[in-house]
Amino acid sequence: MSLPMNTALPDPDYDRAFYDGVPAKRLFAWVIDVIVVTAISFVLGLLTLSALWWIWPVTFIAVNFLYRAGTVASGSATWGMRVMNLELRGPTGARLTGGEALLHTLGYMVATGFVILQVISIVMMAFGARHQGLHDLLIGSVAINRPLR
Repeated sequence: MSLPMNTALPDPDYDRAFYDGVPAKRLFAWVIDVIVVTAISFVLGLLTLSALWWIWPVTFIAVNFLYRAGTVASGSATWGMRVMNLELRGPTGARLTGGEALLHTLGYMVATGFVILQVISIVMMAFGARHQGLHDLLIGSVAINRPLR
């Protein structure tokens, strides 16, 4: 049983279908996104005649931030999430706005920069009722199975 919250998000006790399989889908979506970001970073390195390869970590982080913020702002999901039929929703139950997408991405990037924060996020996603990571919890967002339209 979960604690009552002032939110318009689906309740995991009554709307389980929105949360079924979300942790595994998030993992596979993350793998897809890492492959996409790596490919984009590689192509940018080729286009700059390998200049960006000399600063690969900076290139990868910048591309990752822009990719995640852009895709989440435009469709409330990264390409990997879309393939896995996931969508991010804000505390009102609506898709994330551009500002919320930036905050979500910034929180994600900070969490991935510190091992302990990433471990906490993974545990929260695996065992929490709404499968929210630390960055999700901070802004009130949640990843759910995309509702039928």
